[in-house]
Amino acid sequence: MVARAFTYDPPTTPLDIIYKDDDIVVINKPSGLLSVPGKSDPDCAEARVQAAYPTALTIHRLDMATSGLLVFALNPNAQRHIGLQFEKRMVEKAYVARVAGHMRGHSGHVNLPLICDWPNRPRQMVSFEHGKSAQTDWNVIAREDDTTRVLLHPKTGRSHQLRVHMYALGHPILGDRIYADDESFARATRLQLHAQDLRLRKPTGGDWINIHAKCPF
Repeated sequence: MVARAFTYDPPTTPLDIIYKDDDIVVINKPSGLLSVPGKSDPDCAEARVQAAYPTALTIHRLDMATSGLLVFALNPNAQRHIGLQFEKRMVEKAYVARVAGHMRGHSGHVNLPLICDWPNRPRQMVSFEHGKSAQTDWNVIAREDDTTRVLLHPKTGRSHQLRVHMYALGHPILGDRIYADDESFARATRLQLHAQDLRLRKPTGGDWINIHAKCPF
C-alpha cells in the first residue's frame, strides 16, 4: 500500500472535559491530536490537560486520528488504580466506526494476533506466528448507502487493533490514512473511529462509573 503524505496540524479546539472528580479527568479528544508528545511537536492531549491540571498523569492512549474518551489521573494512586484496570481488562470500552461496505450478519468476534510491520511502522499486521493476541467483538448499528456503522468492543488493547481488524475483514474504516484503499480513504475527511463509552471503577470508593462522549460523525 502506498504511504500517504501527512503533516501534523492538530485542531485548536478548547479542551472538552466530559468528567472530573478528585482522582481523574476524562476528555473528549479530537481527531488529529496526539495523546502524548510526538518526536518533533510537544502539542498533545497530555500537554493540554496538564496546562489546566498540572498534576495530570497519562494512563492510556488513543491513536492520533481517533477521537473520543481519554482518561488522565490526577494523582499517582489513581494512575496505578486505573492503569491496573486497563491491564487486567476490567475497563469496558465501546467505539463507533463507519466502515466500507455492508458487513454480513449482525455481530461477530475477531481473533487475529497482531505485530508491528517494522519496515512500514507504525503500520501493524496480522501474524499467527509472531503476533500478540488481539480480540474484538462487533455489533452492527446501521447499514447506510454502501457503509456500515458498527459498535466495536476491544477485548485487548493492541496498537491499531480496531483499524487492522476491520481492514482484515475486508471493511476498512473510512478515512483511514494507513489501512484504507483509496476510495474508502477519500470518503471521509477524518478517520471514522470514535471512543464513545467507558465503564470503569473509581479509584476512591470503587463505584462503577459510565462515561459517554457522543459520536461526532
